[in-house]
Amino acid sequence: MRNARPALHKFGVTLGTLYSGLDLWLNSIGLGFLVPWTFKQQADHSATEKAADHQKIHYPKPDGVISFDRLSSVFLSNTNHEEDQPVHLQLKDPDVPIKINLPLYEAPEQRYCPAGVYEIIGREEGQARLQINAQNCVHCKSCDIKDPTQNINWVVPEGGGGPNYPNM
Repeated sequence: MRNARPALHKFGVTLGTLYSGLDLWLNSIGLGFLVPWTFKQQADHSATEKAADHQKIHYPKPDGVISFDRLSSVFLSNTNHEEDQPVHLQLKDPDVPIKINLPLYEAPEQRYCPAGVYEIIGREEGQARLQINAQNCVHCKSCDIKDPTQNINWVVPEGGGGPNYPNM
């Protein structure tokens, strides 16, 4: 549904939801031609603001009952990648995560990736680098969409690896 998210941004939650519901209903009964326009919307990556403009959020530790850590959730996705295949998450410029994303945005790739694929290591020692744990990727493409510098290129992995959701 092309206008749902832009309608929420343009009209707010109440009117945006009403508009989106009407648009969906019209499309479902074959009258979608009555809404031939598409609202303009900015790209997700351009909405990322600098970390200095916000307070750091301290989340409680997962309790293992209601909330779980990321790697436990990746395990439940039944993700499987062959060990010897090329990495399907490619950086256009390997220096950007440390020279731009880390100082300006506090390495947002660590937060927008639901599977914890991206990890800054060696920061305490003064030799920070981005480690990509591609074997954990659940193929949501958040990194390709949300990276503020558009430095990450998600390509289809070889051999059909990735998450396997048997009950869906």
